[in-house]
Amino acid sequence: MIAFDIQCSNGHIFEGWFKDQQAYEAQKAKGLIACPICNDTTVVKVPSSFTIKSSKASGSPPAVPSNLVQVTRQIVDYVEKNFDNVGSDFAREALKIHYGVSEPRNIRGVSTRQEEETLKDEGIEFFKIPKLPESSESES
Repeated sequence: MIAFDIQCSNGHIFEGWFKDQQAYEAQKAKGLIACPICNDTTVVKVPSSFTIKSSKASGSPPAVPSNLVQVTRQIVDYVEKNFDNVGSDFAREALKIHYGVSEPRNIRGVSTRQEEETLKDEGIEFFKIPKLPESSESES
């Protein structure tokens, strides 16, 4: 897996995870990469920011930038409001949609690693969004 920082034509920057460079290019060409804030599909890769760890050991973990927590919260809120929650039937519903048994729609839910492997083997694209701790809500 490789992560790219991506920017839409409206200036929003978000992170995308892809199998490899070719997967990114293929998804971009098909218009499958959309900004989670404005849904714009005109996107480009932008240089990623990174840090260089000093040789001095720090006693505390690095702070999470507040804008990262805010953007993550916006993504989670968007998905919760705009995707049908199919719970533990996620893989089954994704397969039904993929094979035309069910009408296409945005779904969310949970799956096991084995179910995720099955979805990958069937060519079904999906992505995981981290569940934020309850304390993050007050930071947004």
